[in-house]
Amino acid sequence: EVQKLNQQLEEKNGEIQQMINQPPYEKEREILRLQKTLAEREKAQATRDVLCRSLTDETHQLQRKLASTAEMCQHLAKCLEEKQRKEKGNSDDQIPTERSNQVFLQLLCLLDNETSLQALICNLQEENRMLKQKVAHV
Repeated sequence: EVQKLNQQLEEKNGEIQQMINQPPYEKEREILRLQKTLAEREKAQATRDVLCRSLTDETHQLQRKLASTAEMCQHLAKCLEEKQRKEKGNSDDQIPTERSNQVFLQLLCLLDNETSLQALICNLQEENRMLKQKVAHV
């Protein structure tokens, strides 16, 4: 392992000597190339930072929307329970209670659909980010 490291060190020293022995214009060209690479990486990092902030904001917005939807569902569930208690004595009123149960189940399905929609949006955003990275790389 020490020999391997010594060999790598010799290779790096050789590269340094080559750069030292290069004419000044070659050194300047290499410096410009490295500066350009650095600028591209900084630009890509800035883009990633903006996208991350945007995704974070969107995540918070979706979490607030989900919380308000869950709160609404809880409120509707309480209303449904109260209505069922009031109608418990009347067997003739079972049809409206069943309808209320159906409405509640539909709301739960909508909540599940919203969650899956959010997951789909996240997947599409991730795919979009990856494609942008590939374009930037090319």
